[in-house]
Amino acid sequence: MTPKFIDCPAFLAELYTGDLTEIVPDLEINVGSPEEAAVIEMLDGCALAVNDHTYMPESLLKACPALKVIVFMGTGASSYIDVAAAERLNIGVRTIAGYGDRSVAEHAIALMFAGGRQIAAMDHDVRKGVWETLEGVEFAGKTLGIVGTGGIGKEVCRLGDALGMKVIAWNRSGVPGDLPCESRELDALLGEADVISLHLSLTEETRGMIDKRRFGLMKRNAILINTARGGVVDEAAMVDALQQRRIAHAGLDVFEPEPLPDGHVLTTLDNVTLTSHAAFMTKEASSRLLRMALEILREERRAISA
Repeated sequence: MTPKFIDCPAFLAELYTGDLTEIVPDLEINVGSPEEAAVIEMLDGCALAVNDHTYMPESLLKACPALKVIVFMGTGASSYIDVAAAERLNIGVRTIAGYGDRSVAEHAIALMFAGGRQIAAMDHDVRKGVWETLEGVEFAGKTLGIVGTGGIGKEVCRLGDALGMKVIAWNRSGVPGDLPCESRELDALLGEADVISLHLSLTEETRGMIDKRRFGLMKRNAILINTARGGVVDEAAMVDALQQRRIAHAGLDVFEPEPLPDGHVLTTLDNVTLTSHAAFMTKEASSRLLRMALEILREERRAISA
């Protein structure tokens, strides 16, 4: 029962060394992005598969009758795997959460500093031979509003508190009492915060949640940070708010769609800092992700063998 990693990124393959190999010593790793036919051939007779970024529609799943479990390298399995079809075919889909909480939180804070201190703008100017000292923001004493206090939101809360910021938060199921922050209703938070950091999963309930009306509640000096999902924000409303200087800046790591199309309006604005959905991308987070995937594989293999 040899498990197969069907589409391992090169950087993850390099991490499969040392004590990690002891967890699942016989893992077969294919580096790359195989086409559907190659995946079907690869999974012939295979019960356990790891999927990083490969689309697995019902047609592919039906062509792999031995497959029992897919371990997806992240939380968004439904974006790549027909989870409903997998359930009908008795194929378990396991996801991995929490591995990048600290890395994403640090990236959110980095975007806050980049926007508030105009780092990208000055870097761009200096490279062109323009020497202009731009005014920045000192964040100690400013109010950080956190929308969503899951694993990442909790880390951002602690980082903001450590920076001397006043931290306020909203969460759909309530803000945990052990966090160094004050709870607010969402609209009240948006009106009070100098920095708003989004940490929500994308659902039908949250899609477009930060809309035109809610942009209208924000301070003109507000910095919006989104390391969650692009669809949580009404993009047209955000672009309008930025163009009209209704808010000061946006630091964005996520978009809808991705990658951001060439010539997209966001790339033309001088009050936006853009990164390429890279908040999770650290060696430390990748090592945790791989370890967690291997531990799930080991657990599932034992369950199947029992």
